[in-house]
Amino acid sequence: MDLAIETLKELIACPSVTPREAGAFAVVQNAAPDFAAERIDINGVSNLLLTRNGGFDAPRLCFAGHIDVVPSGEGWFSDPFAPTEKDGRVFGRGAQDMKAGVAAFVAACAKTPYKGRLSILLTSDEEGDAIWGTKAVLERLKERGDLPDFAIVAEPTSEEVFGDTIKIGRRGSINGTLTIAGKSGHVAYPEKLDNPIDKIARVLPLLSGARLDAGDEFFAPSRLIFSDVRGGYEKTNLTPSAVKLMFNVRNRPQTDEKAIKVFIENALKKASIGEYEIALKTSALAFIARDERLIGALSNAIAAQTGATPKLSTGGGTSDARFFAAHNVPVAEFGVRNDLIHAPNESVSIAEVKSLTLVFCDLITRIGAIDRAA
Repeated sequence: MDLAIETLKELIACPSVTPREAGAFAVVQNAAPDFAAERIDINGVSNLLLTRNGGFDAPRLCFAGHIDVVPSGEGWFSDPFAPTEKDGRVFGRGAQDMKAGVAAFVAACAKTPYKGRLSILLTSDEEGDAIWGTKAVLERLKERGDLPDFAIVAEPTSEEVFGDTIKIGRRGSINGTLTIAGKSGHVAYPEKLDNPIDKIARVLPLLSGARLDAGDEFFAPSRLIFSDVRGGYEKTNLTPSAVKLMFNVRNRPQTDEKAIKVFIENALKKASIGEYEIALKTSALAFIARDERLIGALSNAIAAQTGATPKLSTGGGTSDARFFAAHNVPVAEFGVRNDLIHAPNESVSIAEVKSLTLVFCDLITRIGAIDRAA
């Protein structure tokens, strides 16, 4: 059986719901037996670093990913942790996100010679808080002077067809709450109360879905998206004393907490709302890590193996690529199509997994030809 497909099925059979690795690391080590293994487990999070040192003539190249998955949920036609092959696809939780990518780069690394240090970094905590996973391991590697020269994160990036998209960055994520104060009272005496719901009605048209910037070549406009509203006593005759709105902004680098706060305050002033509280917290920094050598090698490998010309994108949610960028490590993301992640009956095309493996084999050879001293 093809090594990548065999590895994929064995990984799916591991019920590695965050933060459990559930035997997935043993599967990877068995598939790449000539790599030295180092477990780096921190605060209940399991991490694995595999390294093969083929010399010093080529850049230090690292493939990274996560083996943890979200809970399976309901609605599956088969056991989500029993890999099922049907109609040219493999079904199972994590098939697309991102055990296919892990299986492909493990197989590529195992079979492709490289005259440099080739490493694989895996974590069991990408779907969770992501504090003690890739982020913590890279901090340790920096202390040891072992950061890679280039990194590839094999998240599912392709959109319409395999090979059509490379991620060169990601938007940030800023969470917030807006609490608008009022005065609770009986609805029969509206003159005696100060209903915060009336205030929300005035300001929501100015805030909900608002574009905070115009975007640019690589980033879509930052938008303020409300996700929840809390307040009141679940009574039809009693108004609340305050209402709290929760929101998120997926932002480009130029739009930060300060800019968001100013935008909200201006809207509140325009709506004549005086007593309020705004709380903001950045959960992921926006970044762009475009490196022409890495992007050129990856794009050429994709074109050679698939005939596709990939576009460069920063769309989607967050990923562990941001932790490489924080250490100024050139990083790119590339993987199978992203159309069924986190869904019931998640599955991946066998043909895509095999093509992804070939792309990574080609990429390893191309990165090996780059002058590390340049």
